[in-house]
Amino acid sequence: MTKIRLAYIQKFRDRHGRLRRYFRRPGSPRIALPGVPGSVEFMEAYQAALAGYELPRRDIGASRSAPGSVSAAIAAYYGHNSFRDAFSPATQQMCRAILERFRVDHGDERIALLGREHIAKILGTKKPFAARNWLKTIRGLMRFAVDTGLRRNDPTEGIKPAKAPTSVGFHSWSEDEIAQFEATHKVGSQARLAMGILLYTAQRRSDVVGMGPQHVRHGMITVRAQKTSRTTGKTLQIPIHPALHELLAATQTEHLTFLTTKNGAPFTAAGFGNRFREWCDEARLPHCTAHGLRKAQCRRLAEAGCSEHEIAAISGHESLSEIRKYTRAAAQARMAQSAIQTVTTAFPAARTGTPSVKPA
Repeated sequence: MTKIRLAYIQKFRDRHGRLRRYFRRPGSPRIALPGVPGSVEFMEAYQAALAGYELPRRDIGASRSAPGSVSAAIAAYYGHNSFRDAFSPATQQMCRAILERFRVDHGDERIALLGREHIAKILGTKKPFAARNWLKTIRGLMRFAVDTGLRRNDPTEGIKPAKAPTSVGFHSWSEDEIAQFEATHKVGSQARLAMGILLYTAQRRSDVVGMGPQHVRHGMITVRAQKTSRTTGKTLQIPIHPALHELLAATQTEHLTFLTTKNGAPFTAAGFGNRFREWCDEARLPHCTAHGLRKAQCRRLAEAGCSEHEIAAISGHESLSEIRKYTRAAAQARMAQSAIQTVTTAFPAARTGTPSVKPA
């Protein structure tokens, strides 16, 4: 018989001799897992625990996933290649969190009876960025349900979340804020190295935490983006900026990752985000984040005159729409500067308020 090996599982026998299993991730509460590994109820509870949720308890004898229910559809979706093979591990984790919350609220409902009005109502309660991720995830579930005969149509078709204001989102670091962080965290500290890697590679925190000496060769650092889909996963070769080269040379490391916890273990993406939050607070930059440095480097590249495709070659963006915001802003600033220089040359007297033509 094939054994199922799952992470974070603890088991012991209680005083009655019954074998109990729990999900126990370090730093998280223990969650009881019903049934036996491989059963529907066990795997549903396990997937929910991975996403950070505990499924509500059911009455004894009640089925956890009635056929045709939202809960049963989600369980089947997890095992389908449209979910399993199409998304990176990081994206799967985000989707699981959304789907498990949806399961908690609507798991007993029949998926075939969920209407467009239900989707629109739930979507209307969410903030723009959360709404976008929620709709994308639920749309994947509904398309799976259509493809497998659980529904006749996709209730999310044609629904669009409200657009977020362009000013909303992660704050892009200014040059003054970068200088302030550097003044607080000196060369040789892990905080300064973390900032340098984030800034000069323009990568996400989920990719930065996996970088190590083995990825550096011939003046290049190799990055495999974790957030892209498995089928279109992208490997980047990024030249090491001279400033980053100095930081790497000045910071001692004996591990397979440049950045480690106090115990010498690699950071998780979330753990690194929390630690970087502390470093920003120490620099009196509470509004700055790790992701904001990725945006700052894209801004720098655009202001230096790099094309959209050149910026994407560093950042790894699959879509140029996000990068276009930086290039447009940079182009506007350059054109405005050029326009003022042109009008100053054409009308030099206007600087002192002296009329350019003397009265007769």
